Amino acid sequence: MISLKRNPAGDTVPATGLRTRAYSIYSPGQSESFRISRSKFNDFLSCNRCFYLDRVKGIVSPSLPGWTLNATTDLLLKKEFDECREKQIPHRLFQKYDLDHVVPFQHPDIDHWRDALRGGIEHHVSETNIVLHGGIDDVWYDNKRKQLIVAEYKSQANNNPVTPESYLSNVYHESYKVQLDVYAYLFKSMGFEVAQVGYFYVCNAYRNKPGFDGRLEFEETLVPYELDYSWVEAEVLRMSSVLNSNQLPDNNPACENCAYSRQRALL
Repeated sequence: MISLKRNPAGDTVPATGLRTRAYSIYSPGQSESFRISRSKFNDFLSCNRCFYLDRVKGIVSPSLPGWTLNATTDLLLKKEFDECREKQIPHRLFQKYDLDHVVPFQHPDIDHWRDALRGGIEHHVSETNIVLHGGIDDVWYDNKRKQLIVAEYKSQANNNPVTPESYLSNVYHESYKVQLDVYAYLFKSMGFEVAQVGYFYVCNAYRNKPGFDGRLEFEETLVPYELDYSWVEAEVLRMSSVLNSNQLPDNNPACENCAYSRQRALL
C-alpha cells in the first residue's frame, strides 16, 4: 500500500523517511541503556538488515493503518477481565478448560504493564545495554501453583475451527509464540514465578452467517502454548552485536522490504 504522512490535523506533510527522536536511534558503541520493544525485537528476528536500518540509521518504514476491530476486541476483553480481576473470580470461559483455579492477576502495576507506549514490563539484559520491554494483553494467576500465566488476545476470521494443533502450527503465528516467550522471559527476569504454559485467547469470527445484521459473532477458544524462552537472551546478545557493528547486516532473502528496495534502486 502507499502511505501518506499526515500531521495530527490530517493534512499531508513532507515525508523525510527519517526518524527525528534521538532516543529511538542507536549509536554503535554507545554505553547508555537503549530500549528495544518486543515488536522491534521481532523485527530483528525477521530481518537483521531492516532492523539495523531502522534502529541505527533511523530510516522509517512506511506506516500501516491501525487494526481498529482487533483493538476493540482487546479493549472489551480487558474490561471483562478487569471485572473478574476486581472480584478475584475466574473468567466465564475458564470453567470450560478446567481453569477454575485461575483468576486475572491483581497487581498495582497492571495498567502500567499493559501500556505498550508509556509503560510495559521490562528487563535490562545482562552483558548488554539493552532494556527489552513490551506491553502485555493480560496476565493471570494460578492459585494452585502460585504462578503467573501470560496471555494474549488474538482476533481473526476463519472458516476452520480453532484447535491448538492448527493454531500453533500456522507459520503466520510464529511471531505470536515469540511474543509469549518474550513476555514470560521478562516476568521471570522481574522475579515472578511463571507457569510453563501460556495461553492465546482466540476470538474467531464466524464467516458462514447468512448476513451481517449489524454484528459479528465469535467463537472463543483458549489455545495453550508450551513456553520456551531459553533462546531469548542469546538472541538479545546477537542483536546487541548487530547494533554495535558499523557494517550493514545481510538481508533475509525472503524479506519483501529488502526486495522492494533492491528493485526500486534499479530504476
